[in-house]
Amino acid sequence: MRRWRSLLATAAAALTAATMGVLAAPGTAVAADEPVTPYVVGGTRAAQGEFPFMVRLSMGCGGALYSPTLVLTAAHCVSRTGSNTSITATMGTVDLQSSSRITRRSNYVYRAPGYNGNGDDWAFIRLASPVTGLATLPIVTSTAYDSGTFTISGWGAAREGGAQQRYLLKATVPFVSDSTCNSSAMYGGEVIAAEEICAGYTSGGVDTCQGDSGGPMFRRDASNAWIQVGIVSWGDGCARPNKPGVYTQVSYFSAAIRSAAASLGG
Repeated sequence: MRRWRSLLATAAAALTAATMGVLAAPGTAVAADEPVTPYVVGGTRAAQGEFPFMVRLSMGCGGALYSPTLVLTAAHCVSRTGSNTSITATMGTVDLQSSSRITRRSNYVYRAPGYNGNGDDWAFIRLASPVTGLATLPIVTSTAYDSGTFTISGWGAAREGGAQQRYLLKATVPFVSDSTCNSSAMYGGEVIAAEEICAGYTSGGVDTCQGDSGGPMFRRDASNAWIQVGIVSWGDGCARPNKPGVYTQVSYFSAAIRSAAASLGG
């Protein structure tokens, strides 16, 4: 069974919290009916404008701005392909209470064909109107960048089961090979090697966490520009030793992702 890193049960409260500024201060408790937003464990605060493509989604997931009208996220964050006006995307700021934050409603969701809860964990959310003035995050089109050190970023709890955060944080995690990640000491064959990529420390301490699903894992390309390598998908707990984060391997799905984007006008 997949241990998803989403908090979809908080969807009803998420939009209100994001748009009305009802967010707990760091370290404070969050009531059961309040959302826990995307974050990474063991991070430091990101600077304003450092990751302009980061998106917070009101159903309790993260995402990345793929184009002015498309947000790339995880398939398990959405219910089905079709018209959907219920999702709000918040972006353009590290401070979710900032008056300069940008919000857009969705008008359509596209979930990866064949998704059944095991692999194929990617989806698009189309925005009702374009976002201007924010950089988008290109995806990899080959396996050339599927190793090394990756960056993760988000807004949620600073520890497993913890409270949400107001400000965007960031961290870096190293690549973990398929053979190591699927070893008996880690996930014992649960990782789909062709479709998923692992990243994290053997000792734990830094990781994505619940509420992070759909957010990007990214790194610098040969031109020193950010490029997306993974999509936050699942893992055992958060930042546990020998339990790295498991991400959708974007390079495997890049042709399908680009084709879907084209069909959606993005």
